Amino acid sequence: MPMPMEYQRASEEFERFLGLARERAGLSTRNQTYTMVQAVLQVFRRRLDMRQAIAFAAVLPPVLRAIFVADWDLDAPALPFGARAAMTREVQSLRRDHNFAPDTAIADVAFALWQVVDRAALQACLSALPAEAASFWNEAG
Repeated sequence: MPMPMEYQRASEEFERFLGLARERAGLSTRNQTYTMVQAVLQVFRRRLDMRQAIAFAAVLPPVLRAIFVADWDLDAPALPFGARAAMTREVQSLRRDHNFAPDTAIADVAFALWQVVDRAALQACLSALPAEAASFWNEAG
């Protein structure tokens, strides 16, 4: 069996995703965008149990999947979803001195994510998660 195309093009697709997120958020660099994306993924992951998180990871492109599961504290209890403003502050707290995530960070990353995933697969996944999960990934904020 040949290598799956999603792995052959993983870097190109990740660069496309970063470009979309950077433009939407009005950030200047890939590093700023990476920090924002990493934080948004971590904030979301903290609200899922392990089964839910693995199901979500399965619909992500390979590089985003790797970022989503990296540095995961499996013993940490799941946190409740909260107000978007509170979760945004949590996003902005990752590497605070080097974090330029705007107040629209979650929606900005959501916008980019919806552009690079299988939309039907993501929608099906989100419908099986707590109702707040779909709200989190609402690109309108």
